[in-house]
Amino acid sequence: MSSQRQVTIPAEAFRSAGFAVGDQLAARSDGPGRVTFERVDDVLAEFAGALTGVYEPDELDKLRDEWD
Repeated sequence: MSSQRQVTIPAEAFRSAGFAVGDQLAARSDGPGRVTFERVDDVLAEFAGALTGVYEPDELDKLRDEWD
């Protein structure tokens, strides 16, 4: 562990966990001397495009215009 509390994940553990460079990780203490890292999912990215084809082109713009 560095003086800035940074750790290096060994390559084999990194690959085995299915992590990718750029992943955001959350750290959780599992008791004295144990820390678990979990990938933080991007909720917005998961749903982006989920409603493609549900609305006609410009339909949402027309609905938004009604708000004014």
